[in-house]
Amino acid sequence: VVSTQSTGNFSLDMTDKEDVSLPKVTVSKFIKDLLPQDIKCANDTRDVILECCVEFIHLISAEANEICNRENKKTIAAEHILKALKELGFGDYCQEVTEVYDQHKVEALQEKPKANRKLENLGIPQEELLKEQQRLFEKAKTALSRSQEIDL
Repeated sequence: VVSTQSTGNFSLDMTDKEDVSLPKVTVSKFIKDLLPQDIKCANDTRDVILECCVEFIHLISAEANEICNRENKKTIAAEHILKALKELGFGDYCQEVTEVYDQHKVEALQEKPKANRKLENLGIPQEELLKEQQRLFEKAKTALSRSQEIDL
């Protein structure tokens, strides 16, 4: 089954549903968490919800891509997603999306220092690391100066 969805200049070809899907377990968990405990969701209903989610993501992505192209940008940013939501009539979601995005940025900043712990795990004091860095800078400067003298 091949279907093409086109939004302006952007077109999505969906030749294989496995290539463009969400994990069924994740969607099932979302559904279960949102429904009262005494309500069950049939598998075919879950599959329809999953397809709707994928379609929604495609729709928003395609519109954000068009906005990005109109602005001569090469990377879709959060602002493009918010504009796409508004242009497609989902402006009511913008506040919640912004809040979730802001929370994501805060969490990402809190996780960043973990990447810098690689140096801590080396067991070399920070003073020694700074001295080594300065030595390498001096070595690079000297090499650059010599190469410039040779070129003259």
